[in-house]
Amino acid sequence: MSKFGDLIDVEVPVLFDFFTEWDDASNAMHAVLLDVAAALGDKVKVIKIDVDKNQALSDALRIKDLPTLIIYKSGDMKWRQCGALDADTIIDLLQQQL
Repeated sequence: MSKFGDLIDVEVPVLFDFFTEWDDASNAMHAVLLDVAAALGDKVKVIKIDVDKNQALSDALRIKDLPTLIIYKSGDMKWRQCGALDADTIIDLLQQQL
């Protein structure tokens, strides 16, 4: 989990999308997150984490529902929600952290 610590301990907001390939709602978020990343560029990081391949991290963060979206900044969790959101809502949430 030290790698995760390195990912979240940065000055820019980091949006994590915890997903699985077999979950329809998770798959629907892929295009939304591409739009978010394109809109905000290098002002934020968008990272997708497959819970099936990262079970220990998913358990540590108590990921139960998919997709789960979490925003970290400077090592602190700033926001968390389960379920799909539209790109504009996610962009607004990330801009609040800039």
